[in-house]
Amino acid sequence: MKPYGLLGEKLGHSFSPLIHSRFGSYEYRLFPTPKEELESFLKSGRFGNLNVTMPYKKAVIPYCKELSPLAKRIGSVNTIKVKDGELYGYNTDYYGFRYMLEEGKISVVGEKCAVIGNGGVAPTVCAVLEDLGASHITVVPRTLNTPGFIETISEHTVVVNTSPVGMFPGNGKSPVDLRQFKNLKGVADLIYNPLKTAFMQQAEELGAPCAGGLPMLVAQAKRAAEIFEDQVIDDGAIRPVIKEIRGICETICLIGMPGSGKSTLGRLLAEALGKTFIDTDVSIEELAGKTIPEIFAEDGEDVFRALETEVLAEVTATGGAVVATGGGVVKRPENHSLLKQNGRVILVERSLEELATGGRPLSSSGEALEKLYKERQPLYVALADVTVENCKSPAETVSEILKSLS
Repeated sequence: MKPYGLLGEKLGHSFSPLIHSRFGSYEYRLFPTPKEELESFLKSGRFGNLNVTMPYKKAVIPYCKELSPLAKRIGSVNTIKVKDGELYGYNTDYYGFRYMLEEGKISVVGEKCAVIGNGGVAPTVCAVLEDLGASHITVVPRTLNTPGFIETISEHTVVVNTSPVGMFPGNGKSPVDLRQFKNLKGVADLIYNPLKTAFMQQAEELGAPCAGGLPMLVAQAKRAAEIFEDQVIDDGAIRPVIKEIRGICETICLIGMPGSGKSTLGRLLAEALGKTFIDTDVSIEELAGKTIPEIFAEDGEDVFRALETEVLAEVTATGGAVVATGGGVVKRPENHSLLKQNGRVILVERSLEELATGGRPLSSSGEALEKLYKERQPLYVALADVTVENCKSPAETVSEILKSLS
């Protein structure tokens, strides 16, 4: 049987082969194809069925003998079924986005919706919003720099980002400041790398229901698998795949006071999860070419904090690691979103009497340690997804963390 696969111009790493392996028994490959070779590829007959991604969702339409009613209505094809040598176009992004809204508990009935970005997936998003009962839909450019423009959509209550703004490696960027919307009731971001974009993090801070792009990625693939194999797959099969991919992508960041045992626990946790372990203090020393006490003595704390943010941005950008951070990582607000963008934050707590202070410039005395604790503890608590008391053996504490994560 000819391999199925994903067609796109530049594909890089993709979870599509893994996802499709959970929904079907067919071979699934990546088919990165330059624009000038698109026609010859589509006419080559060397593939079975296809998913289609940027920038070919419209470009493949002329090569399809027939489009499904949904694909024809939207004018976008992301799934191709091959039958008797002919190509038939479908749109499964529609099902993926609809599932994403449902999982995020975002209702659009009677709401004014702003769709940021007018690329290939925007018509699909608009079709779903229309079918779900949105009262008004406005498609806006990916960046809202025109003076006075934001005021024209500030009354919109649901905002959907279909643009690549904020996607890796552009982590930390956001297409719009959500504080400019007066009554947010839902925010959706089709990006899934990082798992939680700056756009989504701001939505959470504002208390708006929000959803990221991973559920859409998996749900549209499930629907494509149904079309490929003429089968019906229960929607209940979607969540385990989402959980599996999230587990692979997720970075676990350990925060807490200096000497609380983050590095020891981090190594054991990384081993248990099959992830890479990173100690940011070690990375900072490697970057600076000197020890942390030397950095503080020779360059000062501000230089150390800048190095810390640089290292943190790098090690949390792609996900998939366990990261032990320095005790003061929470002091810089810009570090907070870095800690959250690809995973969960674990607060490791230990009584002050048991904290190790050797080689730690800011906590060398009991009085200094207590002062640091009072300053930092509210920040630790505000950031933590899980809090664990490190008062047992390291193995027992790691076991508690694993239970919390699951």
